[in-house]
Amino acid sequence: MTNPALLPPVPVPDPDTEQYWEGLRNGKLMLCRCDDTGKWIHPPLERSRFTGGPVHFEEVSGNGSIFSFIVVRQALVPGRVPPFVVGLVELDEQPGLRINAVIDVDPGDVRIGQRVRLRIADLGDSGYRIPEFVVDTKL
Repeated sequence: MTNPALLPPVPVPDPDTEQYWEGLRNGKLMLCRCDDTGKWIHPPLERSRFTGGPVHFEEVSGNGSIFSFIVVRQALVPGRVPPFVVGLVELDEQPGLRINAVIDVDPGDVRIGQRVRLRIADLGDSGYRIPEFVVDTKL
């Protein structure tokens, strides 16, 4: 039996995030979008932050650039061996549409503005999948 203290934290979906997690389980990054304006919203909300109106989920490309990052040098998250990079990625779909995720890049080589693409990774044996990004010189 695996020690629970050694497992990564597992998401607890709620009505606002259930479609996000289901999309990842199916290999897609699905983000919330305002029905009235077409603007993307992340993290997901029950109602649009722009109009208060309805929202729906749509798939995004997963392409973007590094907006900000930190290098984690201490063993804080079970299942992650430091050092590793956690970044704020601005997705191509909309200026200001940003998502936090691990970025698979050597900590000494990471740069603001680097182009990245989505990789969906298993979250241990939890059955959940999470977004991660890899540097992509072709984008």
